[in-house]
Amino acid sequence: MALISVKENIGIPKYRQIVSSIEKALLDGTIKKGDQLPSINSIRNKFSLSRDTILKAFNELKTRGIVQSIAGKGYYIKSENVKIAQKVFLLFDELNTFKEDLYNSFLSSLESNIQVDIYFHHFNFDVFSKLVYDSIGNYNHYVIMPANLKNTNKVIEKLPQEYVYILDQTHPELSQYSGIYQNFEKDIIGGLTYGIDLLKKYSTLILLFQEEKQPGKMLKGFKEFCKTTQFNHEIISSLQNRVPKKGEVYLIPDDRNLILIIKKIKEEKLKLGSDIGIISYNDTLLKEIVEGGITTISTDFNKMGERLAQMVIKKEQLKVENPSVLILRNSL
Repeated sequence: MALISVKENIGIPKYRQIVSSIEKALLDGTIKKGDQLPSINSIRNKFSLSRDTILKAFNELKTRGIVQSIAGKGYYIKSENVKIAQKVFLLFDELNTFKEDLYNSFLSSLESNIQVDIYFHHFNFDVFSKLVYDSIGNYNHYVIMPANLKNTNKVIEKLPQEYVYILDQTHPELSQYSGIYQNFEKDIIGGLTYGIDLLKKYSTLILLFQEEKQPGKMLKGFKEFCKTTQFNHEIISSLQNRVPKKGEVYLIPDDRNLILIIKKIKEEKLKLGSDIGIISYNDTLLKEIVEGGITTISTDFNKMGERLAQMVIKKEQLKVENPSVLILRNSL
């Protein structure tokens, strides 16, 4: 029992003394990974503490990844890394170039004693639910990208609201949570309006929209722009059987289909930027170079990552809209 030391009237909360005792024991090698900690009852009886005080200490160590609980057995040392002060659960929909920028920016803007564990749900509600449920109680903060999945609020509500941040897309049922989001409806209207003079070179504006992946407000904004400007338009779900024609301008939200439409344009011997146009979504370094430059509607993912890190570090409770711009290049 010498492992734990709790003293009266020294100005340090008793739960904090328990945490410090275990940290010290790890640093001097008294306990190691896999060792079992004294039971809650034994600590309570020796120091006349409440169970809540001991659980508070153990739960802090648990969220930092130092301790794990095994049902019916007790608490065990999971990691000897006492330098980790906080752990962040980061749930993305998928990994691509611009989300990698967001992730790297987030990591580099955090303090070195904060650990980030990243997961992906790949637009699958069952995977999303399992990952969130398995994370409960193991992290200090939860950063979640719900994408366009339905009923995620019923899963996220199991987490402590003040430690949850919603990222990229938000929905009315998630309005109580803090986070950083894109205003897809406003962004697409603003981007297309900014480029209206160039768009007038073309006869038809075509949106490739895949409902299972793209935000619904992107579609809403596209329809609103076309209605307001009376622009001839189409909405398609696939490029598979599409043959691009002169006078068309394509709005392509994902990079895989961007490559496909460029390939088809070359096959038809059309000149990009005059015969046919492309607007991509989400800027990357590659899009500055490909085909002399691809026009994009894009938010600043590096800025999004930096701002998210500030919110986590300062425990800010607010909603931040990350702005978006149209970046004009050769493809329009």
